[in-house]
Parts: sequence; C-alpha cells; structure tokens
Amino acid sequence: MSIDKESKTKVISDYKRSDKDTGSPEVQVAILTTRINNLASHFENNPKDHHSRRGLLKMIGARKRHLTYLKNKDFDRYQALIKKLGIRR
Repeated sequence: MSIDKESKTKVISDYKRSDKDTGSPEVQVAILTTRINNLASHFENNPKDHHSRRGLLKMIGARKRHLTYLKNKDFDRYQALIKKLGIRR
C-alpha cells in the first residue's frame, strides 16, 4: 500500500525542480498520486477495507489542496503537472 524507498526516490528524481528539491508541490503531488494509485489497486482485492479507504480519502484531499495551491501560484506548472501525471482535473 505504501511505496518503497527506491520508487519514492525515482518519483522525486522525475519531478524535482532542482538538485536538492524534495518538497516542492510537484514532488508532493507526484508522491501522493503514486500512493493513491497503489491504494486503489489494493481496494480491488480488498473491497471491505474501510479503514484504509479513509486514509485514501485523506490523501486525495491533500493532493487536491496541493494542486489548488499550485494552480493559484503558477498555472503553467499546474497544467504541466496534471498532464504529466494524467490527472483529470
């Protein structure tokens, strides 16, 4: 359900803006999207796991807040990010 260290570092390296960047909105949204996708596949096998579903909804809300911040701050970066991640917003 969570992501391992190697895949997290790969996601960070794909979406970072500078060499030491780990906390920009792009990186945070990419990590949340990876975790959301992993949980979505978990629910295919475990449809009655309601406790994890609450965590999924919290992650979706956090991703939405990060995307709203990025949209208000820099619309071009926002559009590039949702296109790269394949998020339909």
